[in-house]
Amino acid sequence: MRTAGLLAAGALATGMILIGGATAPAAWAAVTTSAGQPATAATARTVATRPAAPAGVRSRLAELANAATGADLWSRSSVLERPMGSITKVMTAYVVLTTPGLNLNRVITVPSGIVAYDEEYDASTAGLQPGERLTTLQLLYAMLLPSGCDAAYTLADAYGPGLTGFIARMNATARELGLTRTHFSDFSGLPVAGEYATYSTAHDLIGLGRAAMRNKTFAAVVGTREVAVAAGHGHLAHTWRTLNPLLGTFPGAAGIKTGYTSAAGQCLLFEAKRGSTTLIGVVLDSSGVNSSTLAAAASDATDMLDWGFSR
Repeated sequence: MRTAGLLAAGALATGMILIGGATAPAAWAAVTTSAGQPATAATARTVATRPAAPAGVRSRLAELANAATGADLWSRSSVLERPMGSITKVMTAYVVLTTPGLNLNRVITVPSGIVAYDEEYDASTAGLQPGERLTTLQLLYAMLLPSGCDAAYTLADAYGPGLTGFIARMNATARELGLTRTHFSDFSGLPVAGEYATYSTAHDLIGLGRAAMRNKTFAAVVGTREVAVAAGHGHLAHTWRTLNPLLGTFPGAAGIKTGYTSAAGQCLLFEAKRGSTTLIGVVLDSSGVNSSTLAAAASDATDMLDWGFSR
């Protein structure tokens, strides 16, 4: 699950972000434009040749939707259950951010349990050290940008309360959101109870992503490319950079989360805006080989978004 690995060491509380004319042939005479007017020969030919689906997508399970309405624009095997790696952390963040009376400035001590947890699964980390004291907001950045399983563990332990209690909250929230084919057995997406013990579907993940992106704090965090926190009382200095390959490369990209395990393959839940249209999509298991790099997932996402915005 280690994708880009450990990023710097330490943390703080400032949260500084550096961060046409003739009579129409019968074949197209009935075609109308988006404004409801009869199409010209040229526009009819455009409609006739427009691809019915994005080309070149390698992901075996994928979906692209209108972020505002949830309308499915294109999908492939989108209701089959599949592990999704660290996309799980979207739910972890959502559960924390919807906690009644949430205080983003609450200071939490990093527990010693992160060491064995991270080492057992060779997990991606944010470089946290047991005993460091960080705010909830800082921990959200640490979890969502470099995909820190140490930060996910810390948040779950604090907001369960306890790890088991937090996982129960995750599954209860999934039911509340109508994610009927989703189950969590870990807060990071690691194969703690088996490679397929935490799973979802492309369609369910679109629903989760839409819900999370409506939260302004969540959207701000996953839309950040880099955040630095200076060393301070109770913590080290840290710099956390996003693993999202679309941020800064795809115009309008807004987040949201990468994922990988050997069983899940390359995964990416993504959102982008162009003009007044916002699209959200997900690809699961994008690479034909067991690769932890996100090149195939990024390519799939780009092809899907380009197709979606060209419709």
